[in-house]
Parts: sequence; structure tokens; C-alpha cells
Amino acid sequence: MSTLTIRLPDDKAERIKAMARMKGVSVNKLFEEWSAQMLTEMDVERRFQMMAARGDTQAALEILNRIDQAHSAG
Repeated sequence: MSTLTIRLPDDKAERIKAMARMKGVSVNKLFEEWSAQMLTEMDVERRFQMMAARGDTQAALEILNRIDQAHSAG
């Protein structure tokens, strides 16, 4: 496991801490969840771009639908 140090303005750091408290998780867990979500979105986007380059329109539209559903649920 790696340790990362990030620098944030104090007001943002306090808001993130408050959000973590509201969700009942640590700030570390909150960032872990956010990073997993962002990495998944990046993977989906890459897959979409690869399919689009191959001209697989149906598969690309299915991925877009899943992205829309994920954003609607979140």
C-alpha cells in the first residue's frame, strides 16, 4: 500500500473531513472510494474510445448508457 500526501486549501480540507464524518468513514476511505470511481470511469472511457476507433457503434452506445446510469445513480 502506498501513502500519498496532498495539499488542499484549508476550507476544502475541512469540507472533505465533514463529508467523511457525515458518511461515517475516514478521509482515507473517502479518497479510496473516489479514486476507485475515477479509475473505473477512466477505464470505461478508454474502452469506449477503443470500440469507437474500431467502429463498434452498438457496443459504444451500450457503454454510454452504463455511464449515464452510473451518473444518475450517484
